[in-house]
Amino acid sequence: MTGYMLMALGPTEIIAILLVVVLLFGGRKIPELMKGLGKGMKEFKEASKGESSSEESK
Repeated sequence: MTGYMLMALGPTEIIAILLVVVLLFGGRKIPELMKGLGKGMKEFKEASKGESSSEESK
């Protein structure tokens, strides 16, 4: 479902969203936000792999 939602967004909508993000957070904060987002995604993937491994061993 997420893939479909991304396909529904055109280039104009993506540019508008990025512009709003830049206006809200400022250009200097965006790299820090992306770094935090990347760490969060990495931890989530590791945790979800750990969950599936522990469920299989039961």
